[in-house]
Amino acid sequence: MKRLLMTLMLLSAGTSCLAQDVDDVAKQLSNPISSLISVPMQFNFERGAGLDGEGERLRLNVQPVIPMSIGEDWNLISRTIVPIIDQQDVFPDGSRQAGVGNTLQSLFFSPKELTPSGWTWGIGPAFLLPTASDERLGSDRWAIGPTVVALRQTRDGWTYGGLANHLVSVGGGDDRDINATYLQPFVAKRISPGRTVSMSLEASYDWESQDWTAPLHLGISQVIPARRQMFSIQGGVFRYLESTPGAADWGLRFTLTLLYPKR
Repeated sequence: MKRLLMTLMLLSAGTSCLAQDVDDVAKQLSNPISSLISVPMQFNFERGAGLDGEGERLRLNVQPVIPMSIGEDWNLISRTIVPIIDQQDVFPDGSRQAGVGNTLQSLFFSPKELTPSGWTWGIGPAFLLPTASDERLGSDRWAIGPTVVALRQTRDGWTYGGLANHLVSVGGGDDRDINATYLQPFVAKRISPGRTVSMSLEASYDWESQDWTAPLHLGISQVIPARRQMFSIQGGVFRYLESTPGAADWGLRFTLTLLYPKR
């Protein structure tokens, strides 16, 4: 009987520790400038693109996030987004394009300590690299500008904040100039160990054409501890609240994130 009780106690303690671990990782995953190394592979399906509304787009964003300590007080967080795109009937000629889009590289300098009110923040440069394999998948212009993120996480599982950048072209080919602002307010809530619901608005404003693009994303994610690799899966939907002519109406998102928490 004593052995049985001891075994149950050990199993209970192990389950409690596991729940605490996945909950802590889920908390870090909601923070784009945490000390967690992650490799999200974000799959997006968009429907309703093109002037006739029949176009479809598949986009896989590979976006590794790598934090590095640069002293006792500061971290440097590298965040890269490489889009791989396959689209059909987006342009009036009904053509198909498949390949790599432009790469966005962001660097955030972030203090290791929270502010007295519990906020964490990061600021640094962002670079748009003309890596597009097709002129219809991205601009051939280089662009640079500032990027900033700020967020607060509460003890009861809430995360809220925002990320922003502004990019201006600095050289490259013959495409029109880039002058665009990106704003991403977000809120997330952990609802059970390792499980999080989230909402974000990924809005961008083109100062050249004076057009907004603003999809609203809703999603739910779960951190899953595996024997050799911890990972997270997320599923969600998005709807464009504002878009340019020919843009998609709605879409689906699925994200698989490989996680490498500090031991």
